[in-house]
Amino acid sequence: MPQRILVTGGAGFLGSHLCEALLDKGHEVICLDNFFTGQKKNVVHLLSNPYFELIRHDVTMPFFIEADEIYNLACPASPVHYQYNGIKTIKTSVMGAINMLGLAKRIQAKVLQASTSEVYGDPEVHPQPENYWGHVNPIGPRACYDEGKRCAEALFVNYHRQNNVRIKIARIFNTYGPRMHPNDGRVVSNFIVQALKGDDITIYGDGEQTRSFCYVDDLIRGLISLMESPDSFTGPVNIGNPTEFSMKELATMVLNLTGSKSKVVFLPAPEDDPQQRQPDITLVGEKLGWKPLVVPDEGLKKTIEYFRKLLSK
Repeated sequence: MPQRILVTGGAGFLGSHLCEALLDKGHEVICLDNFFTGQKKNVVHLLSNPYFELIRHDVTMPFFIEADEIYNLACPASPVHYQYNGIKTIKTSVMGAINMLGLAKRIQAKVLQASTSEVYGDPEVHPQPENYWGHVNPIGPRACYDEGKRCAEALFVNYHRQNNVRIKIARIFNTYGPRMHPNDGRVVSNFIVQALKGDDITIYGDGEQTRSFCYVDDLIRGLISLMESPDSFTGPVNIGNPTEFSMKELATMVLNLTGSKSKVVFLPAPEDDPQQRQPDITLVGEKLGWKPLVVPDEGLKKTIEYFRKLLSK
């Protein structure tokens, strides 16, 4: 049955793909974004769709609308962007959650929180299951994002317990694909842009730190499956690809797929940078029957092609 769905942060990398997927499923979509990191060009191709609406608004301010479901994706998600204004990042995570939960309570909508693997910090448990509480520095340079998202999860759980708000919490692990911001400082976009330009590929640290990367189509499919799951399953649930590789391995993959002659250089590691990041996806498999389908080579080729076209303009 078609739903009226609000997507905050809908003009961002993930949000724009989500809006597109929801429209393809026959829903009406209201996209909310203040365009701090989101870009209008990500959704301009949707503006001609009569079931799509774009509204410029900041989630730190109250918002009133009628909707059946809310996906709360609004928040800068890369270190470059979320550390630019740490106070604003915390406000977006916390006040944005309060405003969307308040809206969901008033209109009796189901609401999904886009949380993050960063709630696990620099993990001492590997891979990370949902019952791991994390290892986070509450006053470090990444805390504005890590603790903001942890607080948002607490708010969601308490609105559910006290007010019976129907909630879903997704812990999103590293995701990549077309429409990533070329200057967001994330490793996949960094490596690809550097390789295509022939610049040095910069690895921060010794390159032995590992990450797991999920292609955007798989991630969006997971978010929609979570929202459509029975109300009794609230999460939190990890959504990510458990295929793990080091930053050195990723750099080699990008060089091979782009045919670039770029050199790899090593720079000092940033403070509190996690050494390992890999989701335990047992729960999402059991509850939603979800697993990633796009292998790294396939996803990277599509992402490289996107940036190749972007840089040629």
